[in-house]
Amino acid sequence: MSQDPAPPSIAAPEWWRGAVLYQIYPRSFADSNGDGIGDLPGITAHLDHIASLGVDGIWLSPFFTSPMKDFGYDVSDYVGVDPIFGTLADFDAMLARAHALGLKVIIDQVYAHTSDQHVWFRESRQDRTNAKADWYVWADAKPEGSPPSNWQSVFGGPAWTWDARRGQYYMHNFLKEQPQLNVRLPVVQDALLQAARFWLDKGVDGFRCDALNFSIHDAALTDNPPVPTPGKRTRPFDFQQHIHNQSQPEILDFLTRLRALTDSYGDRFMVAEVAGERANEEMHEYTEGTDRLHSAYGFLYLYAPELTPALVEQGPAMWPGTPGEGWPSWAFSNHDAPRAVSRWAQARDPRAYAEMALLLLMTLRGNVFLYQGEELGLPQADVPFERLVDPEAIANWPETLGRDGARTPMPWLTDDVFAGFSTVEPWLPVDPRHRALAVGAQNPDPSSTLHLARRVIALRRAHPALRIGSMTMLGDLPEDVLAFRRDAGDDQILCVFNLGQRDTAWEPPSGWTVIASVNASPDQVFALPPMAGLVLART
Repeated sequence: MSQDPAPPSIAAPEWWRGAVLYQIYPRSFADSNGDGIGDLPGITAHLDHIASLGVDGIWLSPFFTSPMKDFGYDVSDYVGVDPIFGTLADFDAMLARAHALGLKVIIDQVYAHTSDQHVWFRESRQDRTNAKADWYVWADAKPEGSPPSNWQSVFGGPAWTWDARRGQYYMHNFLKEQPQLNVRLPVVQDALLQAARFWLDKGVDGFRCDALNFSIHDAALTDNPPVPTPGKRTRPFDFQQHIHNQSQPEILDFLTRLRALTDSYGDRFMVAEVAGERANEEMHEYTEGTDRLHSAYGFLYLYAPELTPALVEQGPAMWPGTPGEGWPSWAFSNHDAPRAVSRWAQARDPRAYAEMALLLLMTLRGNVFLYQGEELGLPQADVPFERLVDPEAIANWPETLGRDGARTPMPWLTDDVFAGFSTVEPWLPVDPRHRALAVGAQNPDPSSTLHLARRVIALRRAHPALRIGSMTMLGDLPEDVLAFRRDAGDDQILCVFNLGQRDTAWEPPSGWTVIASVNASPDQVFALPPMAGLVLART
């Protein structure tokens, strides 16, 4: 890949606008103490690798105190570090090192639910009159003893579990060990905001809000209607339109309070994860104006079975840049979705596909989340059934790839049975294909995917058009060819990709010069090979 000299910089109004953030899944990044599980000191020891990519910061998945039924997304102490990850002092050291390297740090916040081991829930379930009796969503059984509504949980079965102490059901959109917080209550919001303040005081640069549209339910407990035209369904959850168990308008009031808090700390950043059939509308609602969140991302790419021009065209259609609109964020892979190269390559060269995908990701309008190992071109790991630990993967096996295959250890060394991740058998197995792609193998090779990742991130940073510019889709193209313009003042960029499986004729327009290419020679661009990507600048 070639690259021209950087044009004069056009500063983004905020550090996060157009930023590239590297997602760390702590359990699987680096094990410093030989227990088979990644930890905060392990992260600190490898921050140089992340900084070498040229990213703007990191997003750290949960490291909070937790029974780990959902591997940290079942929080039992919002302001504690789970001992398997280290201590608060370890977090402080990691944060200080990241900041010294010029990396921002955003952390997860899980506001929809807690662990059933959280002290709030332990008190709430004692009886119906204690001080936290209504901090969670409790309801009486129907006269015949069935649950209060027909709501289903994401992980299978009813979204209600009976509790004999209270003689009531409690709600959980996910595992029964993840009881639903009653975020409608101002006092519950106060407690969540106090937890956020704790981390802001420590110096974090923002929050990624997990499952945000699940945070407030319909108080009337109205039954969800069935899906009118269902596709493939692997869970009872898929049979319903999720209108009443989530996505209530009162969420916006809570976001206003959260934004006011973070604004009081200066230049902080907040992004929402939003899933579901109304995700596009909700992402706009959650980021509209200046008193809610800054950005949101959904699952446009994360669960897509193939990458097509029509899929990419949905992005600028969803976020056209109208006044008052929020700012999008994008991810091709993360801890909840099978790795993109395994979903999209379709028997094509996985390395070539991974490199094309990296270039495409870095040319999209919005923020970019780069998942650990994506810079190495890692495919989805093969995890045998007997090694699965993810409750969703186990429940739906073998119908889905599951999440474990995206959560296996980060490979640091090729010549080590555990890939340099740990000195003992890790909590998930190391895929032998990953060892061959380890950081230690790719770092010395300037032609590697790792070096390509550094170059495409540098390309994005060098061109304001790619970081903060507008995005205009181009039409009248051969089948499977994707092309779009990125513009910011005098910085004008043209991006072209062949997403198909055969050579495609394409002639660059006059007045444009190739400044970067993947899987194609910049001097021979009249026939785009499969998986070719070109970036051209106006000359």
